[in-house]
Amino acid sequence: MAEKRRINLALQGGGAHGAFTWGVLDRILAEPEIEIAAISGTSAGALNGAAIKCGLAGGDAESAREVLHRVWTRIGAITDERFAPWLTAFSPLAISNAIEMSPGFQWADTVSRAVSPYLWPDSVTGSLRRLVSEELSFEAVCSARGPAFNICATNVRTGKIRIFTRNEIGPDAILASACLPTLFPAVEIDGEAYWDGGYTGNPALFPLFEKGLPRDILIVNINPLERADLPVTARDIQNRINEISFNSSLLRELRAIEFVQRLIHTGRIPGNAMKDVLVHMIADDALMRQLSVATKLVANPVVIHQLREAGYAAADAFLSAHLEDLGERSTVDLAAMFG
Repeated sequence: MAEKRRINLALQGGGAHGAFTWGVLDRILAEPEIEIAAISGTSAGALNGAAIKCGLAGGDAESAREVLHRVWTRIGAITDERFAPWLTAFSPLAISNAIEMSPGFQWADTVSRAVSPYLWPDSVTGSLRRLVSEELSFEAVCSARGPAFNICATNVRTGKIRIFTRNEIGPDAILASACLPTLFPAVEIDGEAYWDGGYTGNPALFPLFEKGLPRDILIVNINPLERADLPVTARDIQNRINEISFNSSLLRELRAIEFVQRLIHTGRIPGNAMKDVLVHMIADDALMRQLSVATKLVANPVVIHQLREAGYAAADAFLSAHLEDLGERSTVDLAAMFG
């Protein structure tokens, strides 16, 4: 039997848009030639990462797929294939616009900008806490079995990144990684308060540089890096601000990787002085550009289905085109990205 291709996964956050990552992971877990060596996740990426860590540590790839299925069914996914025809019949853009223009969403959005989340019960956080506590085995998530697993959050006091790993991971770490400060009170862990990890690492790549881990980092990107059209409406401007904010830390780390690659490939530093990371990315920016902050915050079953299907298809296309590249070369041209 041929040796498996070992990869690291870097999973972005993005609320309900994490259903795209679910689809990507479902396809990767079904690929017999791939072994997941390590995972770094933020927000929805942390939840997805915890699900597959739980399954892989406690069983196998099929177990991981089952845990993902349970988690997303709890979030709102409709997985009965009899509903597939009508789930794919709706335009993602139309659904996004309908949610954004609904009186309920507009009222909630206005309140979140003017009123502190400390003035009302954190019922949504409570729902997420129940989900992770009931669907995930933290004995498995924290174990040495399966891939190394890292969760990113932002320390409110210092503004620095905090990486939770092994026994540091529990329901609070996942909640901290997903804590949007305008919606939820900060999550306190060991006397420190934490907000969403997307501000400082979405996701954090540096934990995947550790010795013993493979060179390949596969990023599942769910926030569009580019938009051709200038946003001019208030909601489009806010949406683009959100995307830029939550991509900035990733772009900084990718630029640093490109700089190291350039030093190694031009012989300015020895090839063994620093890790020559191979970068890959799976995304569907065409779909994500039709969505918005509204579909991140509101778990619409139709959109979740479409995202999951798109993620599975994107991963399948990536593996068809680049499976042989894993371990050999990057499939993201960082020099062109930052040129």
